[in-house]
Amino acid sequence: MGLNVHSPELTKMVTKARQNRIAVCHCKNWGPRMYQYDQYDQTIVDERVAQYADQVRRRLLGELSEEEFRPLRLQNGLYYQRHAYMHRIAIPYGNLRSDQMRVLAQIAREHDRGYGHFSTRLNIQYNWIKLEETPEILRKLASVQMHGIQTSGNCIRNITADQFAGVAPDEVVDPRPWAEILRQWFTFHPEFAWLPRKFKIAVSGSKEDRAAVQIHDMGVYLKKNAQGELVVDILAGGGLGRTPIVGAIIRKDLPWQHLLTYSEAVLRVYNRYGRRDNMYKARIKILMKALSPEKFSAQVEEEWQHLKDGPSTLTQAEVDRVAQYSSRPSTKSWRIRTLRSKSICWKTARSRAVSSVTCVRTRSRVTRRSRCR
Repeated sequence: MGLNVHSPELTKMVTKARQNRIAVCHCKNWGPRMYQYDQYDQTIVDERVAQYADQVRRRLLGELSEEEFRPLRLQNGLYYQRHAYMHRIAIPYGNLRSDQMRVLAQIAREHDRGYGHFSTRLNIQYNWIKLEETPEILRKLASVQMHGIQTSGNCIRNITADQFAGVAPDEVVDPRPWAEILRQWFTFHPEFAWLPRKFKIAVSGSKEDRAAVQIHDMGVYLKKNAQGELVVDILAGGGLGRTPIVGAIIRKDLPWQHLLTYSEAVLRVYNRYGRRDNMYKARIKILMKALSPEKFSAQVEEEWQHLKDGPSTLTQAEVDRVAQYSSRPSTKSWRIRTLRSKSICWKTARSRAVSSVTCVRTRSRVTRRSRCR
């Protein structure tokens, strides 16, 4: 919990800070950049909002029964709970801009009870939503490049990554462009819109697995091989819930160009053989346990032969197109302002770009973190 802004403890901290010289970093783009929608992304989201608004209208008029409306609302992240609707909003691989955060706060104030809940898989949930207000919620989200698409139902859910992606000191490969590529490819993918059960993917590019890829239906480990080339380890069959299982590696050192084709092969095998008669035994972890990781991997390899080197093979141009939105900001022009009494001096900061810059007091060993302004 944070300190109350009027608390004596906070006042004491601020007073003490003013008595010391504190280095404050000044820059415009202080954190890692984020993927920006192009015309296709925005058009898709806007059209989905209009489609959903018409579906809600028909439901409120009684033209759609609850049974007919249920799969339509689930496609947009809307659950019905005991006392109210719950709306789940995707935060792809955990990145949020300030304007998006403000809209999330606005939705909490105007459509919920003043708060939301962040989930462990980088979504935000509002638990006291009125059905008739959900189209307006989605319109507000679309205005800042957000949505609730595929946050529920038996489909590929929000793709997650390391919360420190782009700035982690042990990062080998930035996972965000690869998570974005997977997100774009599997959004509205017609073949995987009705899987046996929900399917969760996580991507990690660091030495430490902060994305918890081992407990996802499919995990993607980005790494460099002995020759310095980018390769991928694919895990499958992980999960928590009533049957917690750690996933197994089914493919090591996969060339990055085949990330999409191999992922499709994994999903095809699961879609074909996953159980649909019992929702509690429908996850991929149950299928892998029944077959064994070796047999499941063999099935995937066989299926992959039909997809390998096909149209879904990634190119460097496509990776560069997405990666340009995740580049780190330059720090050459950053300035550090040192404050003491009324004197101000400027120094150049050439430290590595980080999402929150550590500011060190020159008269003590106490450090504090400060956002760049």
